[in-house]
Amino acid sequence: MHQLREHIYHLVEPPGTEEKTDPYDAVMMIMIIASIIPLAFKSTNLIFLLIEKVSVVLFLFDYALRWFTADMKLRRNDAVAFIIYPFTPMAVIDLLSILPGIFAINQGFRLFRMVRLIRMFRIFRVFKAMRYSKSINMITRVLVRQKDSLIAVCYIAGGYILICALVVFNVEPQSFNTFFDAVYWATISLTTVGYGDIYPVTTVGRIMTMISAIFGVAVIAMPAGIITAGLMEELMNRNGRQ
Repeated sequence: MHQLREHIYHLVEPPGTEEKTDPYDAVMMIMIIASIIPLAFKSTNLIFLLIEKVSVVLFLFDYALRWFTADMKLRRNDAVAFIIYPFTPMAVIDLLSILPGIFAINQGFRLFRMVRLIRMFRIFRVFKAMRYSKSINMITRVLVRQKDSLIAVCYIAGGYILICALVVFNVEPQSFNTFFDAVYWATISLTTVGYGDIYPVTTVGRIMTMISAIFGVAVIAMPAGIITAGLMEELMNRNGRQ
């Protein structure tokens, strides 16, 4: 039994190289992409229903195998691992991505079909793909390593948005009915998107808009530079291990 579980664990968690995509991962990625395609259409057909049924069965099988080898995944030699596993982040994403298919196949779950809420949960399959993509795993490692720098940038952006929102909300109360409108305007200005649905009309307000837009170019560029530097470092480390 232990050898069987080890084989299953190495199937769902292959110790392959970064460059090589394992057959199991490839099949799961193809199935995830196929199951997401129906979300781009308002109507459904027999092909979409067949894809959904096959994907649900495959995802359930994958979930069961991962739960069956939870102690190896979590590196625990007790039964607690099997209790903890369903509450781990990726296990929760797996479950949320499976539920829509179960409810859609079983027509008895009428309550869960309102407002297409359960259908929306299929989007979680995009996050499920993170487990099977070597490139996404590499980017995830970069984000984890650079989290302190990225969090610092978020603090800077968040603080600047709040300051701009407070200033413009008090300078132009006639243009912004609520503080949320001011925060929305500050966010749009910081990202230099500028929808134009809410905008200041006074001189002070316009000056704040110009400052916010110019500052936004620098703030938005910082995460891109941090992630790019992290990716280059990851690629150099990987090449050094070869």
